[in-house]
Amino acid sequence: MVLTILRYAAKAAASFIALTVVLVVIFKWVPVPVTATMLMDENGITKDWESLDNIDRNLVSAVIAAEDSRYCEHFGFDAEAIELAMRENMEGGKIRGGSTISQQTAKNVFLWQGGGFFRKGLEAWFTFWIELIWGKRRIMEVYLNVAETGIGTYGAEAGTQRYFGHSAARMNRDEASRMAAALPSPKKRSVKSPGGWLARHGNRIERRIGIVRRDGLDACVYD
Repeated sequence: MVLTILRYAAKAAASFIALTVVLVVIFKWVPVPVTATMLMDENGITKDWESLDNIDRNLVSAVIAAEDSRYCEHFGFDAEAIELAMRENMEGGKIRGGSTISQQTAKNVFLWQGGGFFRKGLEAWFTFWIELIWGKRRIMEVYLNVAETGIGTYGAEAGTQRYFGHSAARMNRDEASRMAAALPSPKKRSVKSPGGWLARHGNRIERRIGIVRRDGLDACVYD
């Protein structure tokens, strides 16, 4: 009985690993058609997949500045950011996340929104595989195409068209920083007319774009 259970468990594990690898390999080359987040969005889906070649570098630099300054250094997980988040969360106040762009991409593409140890474990699993198979440039390309950029709006191109009326291929630093500032909570944060803290946060991101470029913090995307 025990051996039978173990055999079934081994087969299930092998099938899961095989499915994971197949999906990751497929999406290394094929645009992600839809995600669980999109399907569950009661506001519908507006999206337009674009190659990273057609997304302005200012936006790449802005999201690195805003969310993951060590994007080019880590292998999917930023130990320092996780440790800082845990320490600040233990001290109370607003809950802080420690997810990298790679982790967010894994969650957005393969999983669902929300917390829980099980989902976080799956997120870590898929993060490992996309780092191994996709590489930094493809991860960034997918992230900027599946991330929610507004109510019912997904991806850099659809978001740029919605807010600025032009293609994501030509975003200035102000536009890129405002979109990056809103990305963590696009349903609540205004891109077009930010005020107060959000406006100041966008200005900080815009200033950091220069640091990202100067220090080559986005170089792994363009090597």
